[in-house]
Amino acid sequence: MSECTSVVVTGALGGAGQWTVDGLLADGYDVVGLDQRLPADGGPDDADFFQVDLTDRGETAELLSTFEPDAVVHLAAIPDPTNHAGSRVFANNVLSTYNVLDAAGRAGARVVQASSESAYGFPFAQNLLVPDYLPIDESHPLRPEDPYGVSKVTGEALAGMTTRRYGVPVASIRPSWVQYPGAYQATTNREAFDLDELAALPAGRSPSGGAGNFWSYIDVRDFVSMVSAALTADVSGHEAYLCHAAENYLGVATSDLIDALYDDAPPCPVTGDDSAFTTVKAERELGWAPEHTWREAADADVAGPNFG
Repeated sequence: MSECTSVVVTGALGGAGQWTVDGLLADGYDVVGLDQRLPADGGPDDADFFQVDLTDRGETAELLSTFEPDAVVHLAAIPDPTNHAGSRVFANNVLSTYNVLDAAGRAGARVVQASSESAYGFPFAQNLLVPDYLPIDESHPLRPEDPYGVSKVTGEALAGMTTRRYGVPVASIRPSWVQYPGAYQATTNREAFDLDELAALPAGRSPSGGAGNFWSYIDVRDFVSMVSAALTADVSGHEAYLCHAAENYLGVATSDLIDALYDDAPPCPVTGDDSAFTTVKAERELGWAPEHTWREAADADVAGPNFG
């Protein structure tokens, strides 16, 4: 393992947060978890937890200056724009990210933060957006029209600010829809999917159930493995990385899905049901590749962390 030994994890009691804390402990890190509340059962014995309002600059700065971590994994956020006022989603996510990244930079800590595929604008668009090209990579334009996606674009801009101001590396992970072994929510979408019904929709109409991210997903264990890889990778400045499973969760050829969705889609040189998003950059720079597929993980009997 690298010289990075102590890590602060924000949003430590969320679904991905708990798996991340658990994974980092297993990797031998000293972990401090931050969240809006404390774990009901105290949490894992080897981790410390603190209750904090990350939108409060003073609280955030005090805790990070006290811990002086080698790294910060920033996961805390309102995770979508559907159940809160848009202004609250944007203000919470942007202010908390500014406070965490600025405090991490002042502490000299490297940062791995959760951005989102929503930064591209596809998932929560009112009308179906057409990608410029496929497969989608990190260089594709970011065009969100919802407060969550815009908060993630702003978070990546803050990451760039942090690296320029303090010289610490920041990796922004853009995960797909996170799924949990044995409890894949994507299963409901797959069981309800009908390619003929998709093709019969009026042009430009966005269907329900997964079209916003082209039926992509990521197993939480692969998300955690990317966090671990980013903590030890030779990253300088700010870099963004897509975090997607290798295939869509329908088992349908991606080119057939794209043809059914759009009349004016770009060419789709994707083999079989391979994802519409490519993780080549993460494979090249982080040495990371997804290992889990819905075909085994959806019904897997895996005992995950449950200390939230």
